[in-house]
Amino acid sequence: MDNQVKNKIMAGETALGIELGSTRIKAVLVTNDFQTVASGDFTWENELINNIWTYPIEKIWKGIQTSYQTMAQSVESQYNVQLKKIGSIGISAMMHGYMPFDKKGNLLVPFRTWRNNITGQAADDLTALFNFNIPQRWSIAHLYQAILNQEDHVKDVDFITTLAGYVHWKLSGEKVLGIGDASGVFPINDATKTYDQDMIDKFNQQPSVRQYIWSLKDVLPTIKLAGESAGSLTGEGAKLLDPSGELEPGAVMAPPEGDAGTGMVSTNAVRKRTGNISAGTSAFSMVVLDQQVDKVHRDIDMVTTPSGDPVAMVHTNNCSSDINAWVELFNQFAKEIGIDLKPDELYGALFNSSTRAEANAGGLLSYAYLSGENITKMPEGRPMVVRTPNSRFNLPNFMKTHLYSAFAPLKIGNDILSKEEHIKADVFIAQGGLFKTPKVGQQVLADALDTPITVMSNAGEGGPWGMAILALYAKDNADSLSLADFLDKKVFSNPESTTVEPDPEGVKGCNEFIEAYKKGLVVESQAVKSIDL
Repeated sequence: MDNQVKNKIMAGETALGIELGSTRIKAVLVTNDFQTVASGDFTWENELINNIWTYPIEKIWKGIQTSYQTMAQSVESQYNVQLKKIGSIGISAMMHGYMPFDKKGNLLVPFRTWRNNITGQAADDLTALFNFNIPQRWSIAHLYQAILNQEDHVKDVDFITTLAGYVHWKLSGEKVLGIGDASGVFPINDATKTYDQDMIDKFNQQPSVRQYIWSLKDVLPTIKLAGESAGSLTGEGAKLLDPSGELEPGAVMAPPEGDAGTGMVSTNAVRKRTGNISAGTSAFSMVVLDQQVDKVHRDIDMVTTPSGDPVAMVHTNNCSSDINAWVELFNQFAKEIGIDLKPDELYGALFNSSTRAEANAGGLLSYAYLSGENITKMPEGRPMVVRTPNSRFNLPNFMKTHLYSAFAPLKIGNDILSKEEHIKADVFIAQGGLFKTPKVGQQVLADALDTPITVMSNAGEGGPWGMAILALYAKDNADSLSLADFLDKKVFSNPESTTVEPDPEGVKGCNEFIEAYKKGLVVESQAVKSIDL
């Protein structure tokens, strides 16, 4: 047993990061020297109810409480101490989406997640109104679409927020958001680091909006920057987080953030010209800008770091889900023939087979669209594999096809940024489960983006850990360091990482694949129109 860690836990020299991801809720406890001491998680999946992707509110709290309880039990078993005091807490979650509440705090409609492609008209209209790209998943697009649809609940709206903002509100009583998450609710003015007032005025002046008694600014969460306190854990919040009653109130609450913000923190990518990539159920890349973009691009989202610096974001709705489905199929086959493989062994074997593939994946195509995809203008998902009689159909090419497909929409979006705006990160730091097999997914991504890709040792667990780091930053930054300096000088002074360079043959092969992929989108489009099982 590490007595030093035990003493830190007993003294509350710790921070808790909880991240509600698309497939997992995870709680990570770290000490004030940034070391993870315990974690717990809860697996969940979104549900398609009445054509809306959602998570029931009961599962939100079941997942949070289960992950916390598992983490607390780990603390007790490892260090023989009950977890009663936590120095600071931070909540992060999948970004954007729509959670509207009335004056009594009742959720007016089920949580509408980022995965929904149901706000096309609102997104188009607001983009034209603001001359600023408004993606379909942003909260303001959901609110405006509800107005255009004349949904009855809109008249009762008193407050809208994101999933992270909702959980933070219930734990602290504060209706706030970190600026990174807030930048997916409504556009941010880079100079004032608040919601853009001119755009708020334009929104309020729309005839369809003026019928309501509420004003937009009054229903939006208050913005907080990284390093600021965003309230404290209340007694009611402590019981909600830990129904056993052991947890004491009083922990400093960091501004709640989106998973993009925690990804930037956990990969130390908050300085200008740095970039990070998160690859999971969805995928996104972030480049911290050192110049303004010249024009509005519908596939480039303008958001911010947790400190409010402008970021160009490419977000894709689909990434690893179809790979996971195929790996599970191979797992079932292995069991049929009497072989029981651990997940890392199975993924490792299949991913490593792709290193023997042809550079262009042998003429195979895959569309990993479990849901619709904004980048390629696909309204719904129909996962499918396509090949011609002349395609070289073998396991290495099959697996490389799926890796290329997982990153294809991300590459298409980043090509816009690099080729049209001439903006490119010096290096991308990547995290996510696709990078757990050493170097395979990393090399494919480097070839796809034609950019060096670095993976740190915490590649599979970055988000909740990054939120815990933001919680430490909010509680105790006596040196008043900027977030970038705090990360450089204190957190990542000696990082463990590996970097791979793009391979010229791989770059050429991936470009050939993408050209075929674009031409084949008509097949995916026809499948969406005609296949409804």
